[in-house]
Amino acid sequence: MTQNDALTTAVDAEFAAIFTYGVTTAFIGSDQRDAVGEFNAAHRVRRDAVNAAIVSAGAAEQVPAAGYTLPFEVTDDTTAVKALLQAETTCASAYRALVEQAVDADARRLGVDGLTECATRIAFWRGVSGLSPATVAFPGAE
Repeated sequence: MTQNDALTTAVDAEFAAIFTYGVTTAFIGSDQRDAVGEFNAAHRVRRDAVNAAIVSAGAAEQVPAAGYTLPFEVTDDTTAVKALLQAETTCASAYRALVEQAVDADARRLGVDGLTECATRIAFWRGVSGLSPATVAFPGAE
């Protein structure tokens, strides 16, 4: 995997996370509705930053797929939170790979910042789910 491959994987994970946040909005409890909006907006900002890095590297801007398949059916608040936790974990994994594959400081910073943001959201959703501990040692490695 190259740095450009890792950037592409990261932006694809962001597109999927944005899709997941959109789907789960209909099922999430009112206590977490503000967080869903805030986290979705953060993913959009991060997607744009990664896409800018891809373009700066001389590659074409990435666009979302025509659709995404969630790993399981979302039918209520519990499955919505589970889907959001999975989306954040997938993004964290993509950013871990970017950190590993980065050959320049800007890409590495993008990876570290993305991983840090995902780790914070993973802790939030783990807390909402009642999972203990709320934090994990290596976000994106599970």
